[in-house]
Amino acid sequence: MTPITSLAGKSVAVFGLGGSGLATAEALVAGGAKVVAWDDNADSVAKAAAAGIPTADLRPIDFAGFEALVLSPGVPLTHPKPHWTVELAKAAGIEIIGDIELFCRERRAIAPGSPFIAITGTNGKSTTTALIAHMFRTDGWDVQLGGNIGTAILSLAPPGRDRIHIVECSSFQIDLAPTIDPTVGVLLNLTEDHLDRHDTMERYAAIKARLVRGAGTAVVGVDDEWCSAIASDLDKRGTPVERISVHRPVANGFFAEEGRIFEAEDDAIREVADLAGIGALRGVHNAQNAAAAIAAARAIGMSDLSILEGLKSFPGLAHRMEGVTRIGKVLFVNDSKATNADAAEKALASFERIYWIAGGKAKTGGITSLEPYFPRIAKAYLIGAAAEEFAATLAGKVETVMTGTMDVAVAAAAQDAARDGAAEPVVLLSPACASYDQYSNFEKRGDHFRSLVQALEGAKPLVEVK
Repeated sequence: MTPITSLAGKSVAVFGLGGSGLATAEALVAGGAKVVAWDDNADSVAKAAAAGIPTADLRPIDFAGFEALVLSPGVPLTHPKPHWTVELAKAAGIEIIGDIELFCRERRAIAPGSPFIAITGTNGKSTTTALIAHMFRTDGWDVQLGGNIGTAILSLAPPGRDRIHIVECSSFQIDLAPTIDPTVGVLLNLTEDHLDRHDTMERYAAIKARLVRGAGTAVVGVDDEWCSAIASDLDKRGTPVERISVHRPVANGFFAEEGRIFEAEDDAIREVADLAGIGALRGVHNAQNAAAAIAAARAIGMSDLSILEGLKSFPGLAHRMEGVTRIGKVLFVNDSKATNADAAEKALASFERIYWIAGGKAKTGGITSLEPYFPRIAKAYLIGAAAEEFAATLAGKVETVMTGTMDVAVAAAAQDAARDGAAEPVVLLSPACASYDQYSNFEKRGDHFRSLVQALEGAKPLVEVK
């Protein structure tokens, strides 16, 4: 835990008592704050009270008596409408902040020189965060990994000179962190997302830009117009910027060409890494993730040798193009995290001969946008509620089997792929759908796929895809 001492002796309202909210309340209490915590969910309030957190309904309390409202990131700050606690806090003129902001203030107070890397972007931030953390662990660092990737930031050990915090930040978290100031801030990319909470793309981009604007060094992907404009603005502000691109060379920064990462400095170019053979970093999207991770590690001072060792040994994230096993020439890949067509596109673009398991609860638009990748699909095995819709889209373009359930799909795909004469047939679970028709979440879906694949004859754990 990181006790929050900056509010010691102060009265603080905490709203939202899920995982990160409960950790925040505990950290505030441990630091000496006078906490009053509440949630709209009675079970969450009961859990907090059982953990020794002072709880009370915040509605009748005069917010003028609080120093701050600490809000969980899942609670609306501005859109579609401010939460009632936000309205009360604004009327009382007190600040509204979140756990990332509390961490930043504590870091400045107790260990301002401690290394802190913060990562955001619309896509790829979890993989990039995990990759950076793996690289530093491999290099022997005391790594504290958390934020939006899973572990609440205030559940991590406190900042210290010999300890590095590597934190994934969502737009909701950044919106509640007005003074976020990482040693290195990474902004990967921006596309339309979460506009129900941010109203416009301009506002969404401005919130994301805050993370790199306060950084000692900014690492910015410049392959979309929003991030490119942010990088230019940082130049004007005097913030050191490392640009990254997977579409074109850059004058200063890192860029990718055919799986190789190059560093450019004043137009001098040298190769720093070759991703060929690193199964967890297949695809153009992962080249962007790797380039960003290299830039961040280099900014902290990691050597080229350590960077390469970290890249080569990276196991990837579960359910994100996760190599499960290889049986003969056939590679089995779990991409259960692909819950929409945009996410599935990354996997389909990464392999040449695919036996595709898809389906579940369809998202708006289905898989029509994936048609450019249909020639890569040897056969599709459709499961779940979306099977008929997907079959209609694939009709006349891709051979399709209505398998219905995962067990039938895995057995059929494994058998068909084994007979394929291609150099590397791939059985790919990349559903392009939510899981809720047959599974409680995408993790359960991916776990089921993995267990079925590992039970196949000849299956062995896959350490590295080559």
